[in-house]
Amino acid sequence: MSDITNHVADDLTTTSQTETETLLSVRDLSVNFHVARGGWPWQKATLHAVNGVSFDVRRGETLGLVGESGCGKSTLARALIGLAPVAKGSVLWRGEETVSGAHRQLGTLRRDAQMIFQDPLASLDPRMSIGEIVAEPLRTHAPHLGRKEIDRRVLTMLERVGLNTQHAVRRAHEFSGGQCQRVGIARALIGDPGLVICDEPVSALDVSIQAQIVNLLRDLQRERSLSLLFVAHDLAVVKTISHRVMVMYLGRVMEIGDCHAVYDGARHPYTRALLDAVPVPDPALARLRRGTPLSGEIPSPLDPPSGCAFRTRCPHASDSCAARLPPLLRAGAGQSLAACWHPFGSGATPPA
Repeated sequence: MSDITNHVADDLTTTSQTETETLLSVRDLSVNFHVARGGWPWQKATLHAVNGVSFDVRRGETLGLVGESGCGKSTLARALIGLAPVAKGSVLWRGEETVSGAHRQLGTLRRDAQMIFQDPLASLDPRMSIGEIVAEPLRTHAPHLGRKEIDRRVLTMLERVGLNTQHAVRRAHEFSGGQCQRVGIARALIGDPGLVICDEPVSALDVSIQAQIVNLLRDLQRERSLSLLFVAHDLAVVKTISHRVMVMYLGRVMEIGDCHAVYDGARHPYTRALLDAVPVPDPALARLRRGTPLSGEIPSPLDPPSGCAFRTRCPHASDSCAARLPPLLRAGAGQSLAACWHPFGSGATPPA
């Protein structure tokens, strides 16, 4: 990803300083699933996929969402646009409640917030042509547009994402993974949304194609003042594209803050462990690492630990970690918020 890191810091700083309007505001959001636990008679248990998550997304910024598999990243992303059931909490889009509000308000969010899915080929209907796939949001949300105007917008968008206008009549199976992801981006942006939720959009692509897709998203973000919620496992990609980063573990937020604050001065042991696990191409530098690798398995969300969710794998856990759930605390100005009783750094105080 080295070819997409040049001048990234300047671009991110400029965008974060100029765009301040809050588009999406999430407070204490929880998503639960009722599943069969086995035994006779059958017993049902509650799986806490997302547990009390709060964050904001401002206009023109990218919030990176990272964590191990099974931590609730994709479930959270789907819950924001009504694709997963919300047990409690609030989702405000431009100040309007969408979880408990009218159906019209949820429809507005689904028009203004689009999603790019992880598997580019599986997310495209094989029975439809590329032109029909990209045009579908316009036919749904802008029925007043005529056929000629829709066709014009579709061809313009295909060219903008790096495809040819001749591709409009072809089917998804005729394209590579990178081309299919470009089709997914075109479909997401054709209705001019304010927020695009990217659910691991580059995880299934080659490194060179990842760089092209990330560059494309950054260019489109600058052109349209887009807000992005970028879900990924690759911390290098997240660092490249994000203004702020949120780290999740077992359905809870472990740390959230400015990208540079999280990567250069992570305060939660889980964030430190994730950063220490990032491969280093230089063997000499890799040997100098002194981080402690993660041990043990992620606890079952059907039976999460008491107190801090990470305490069963944390080398710094104490009795207080098991007794109480740590709130998000800030150690000082410019630092990230970390949900830890023993964060790296001292003088932690509740956020203002």
